[in-house]
Amino acid sequence: MKIPTLFAAVALTCGAALAAEPPAAPSATPIKHTSVKTCNKQADAKKLSGAARTQFVKDCHGSKAS
Repeated sequence: MKIPTLFAAVALTCGAALAAEPPAAPSATPIKHTSVKTCNKQADAKKLSGAARTQFVKDCHGSKAS
């Protein structure tokens, strides 16, 4: 008679522990990178060419802000 009571107590304890912790929601928003097309338009506006343009587009596309 003690075994079913023990199982019932364990089941209630585990159920209460699981119910007390809500599932974790993602807190961080995904990082959105600037598109290469947008970076090229910005490089055109700055009248960049050659290595300076290449570096600007690379830095622009790799940036974490959009």
